[in-house]
Amino acid sequence: MKQSPQQERNHKLGESLAKALNIRHFWACYCPNKEDAVQQALALIPDGNSVTWGGSDTIRAIGLTQEVKKGNYIVHDRDTVPSENWSDYAKKHYFSDTYLTSVNAVSEDGQLCLIDGTGNRAASLIFGPKNIIVIVGINKVVKTAEDAMKRVRNIASPINCQRFANAKTPCSITGECADCKSPDSICASMVTLRLCNPKEKIKVIIVGENLGY
Repeated sequence: MKQSPQQERNHKLGESLAKALNIRHFWACYCPNKEDAVQQALALIPDGNSVTWGGSDTIRAIGLTQEVKKGNYIVHDRDTVPSENWSDYAKKHYFSDTYLTSVNAVSEDGQLCLIDGTGNRAASLIFGPKNIIVIVGINKVVKTAEDAMKRVRNIASPINCQRFANAKTPCSITGECADCKSPDSICASMVTLRLCNPKEKIKVIIVGENLGY
């Protein structure tokens, strides 16, 4: 079946980005759709692994968390943890074998950028689980690392703040970053991962569809 011009563009961009990520010691590949991305992600999780995930709309939108629950894994389900048990869960989260998440932007030269409110996702990506799988929609690809951080602050953060009904931040009102110091800010940490160390610990699956924020 012939690809549309949009699909052809996504494929070329995704393949180029995967090569850039490989140069930076990430393991990376391009999948044209979310169904292929789910199958690729599952293939990267060894049987018997303890698995958990971050607060990512992307991994839920593609159905990955549901598929993981059907597999031969020890699942620590972030989505069912009562707030009073969060501290106990966080320890399992940090020391799980496989961690599933997304990031908020990727530069064309292969750098990952993300925001974090409590630091759990940033900590896991930097130094935590031994196997990390990052799912990234093609809509999050930008030209440079500087552009990636602009996307994090001016697109991802204001949209994500709309998800939290009680967030009292300027961007939840105006839709624009105000470099706020609000106690409700979800931008306590803004992280750029320019290299993967150790090599291929972080696996990045670029998906040729718009996913997440």
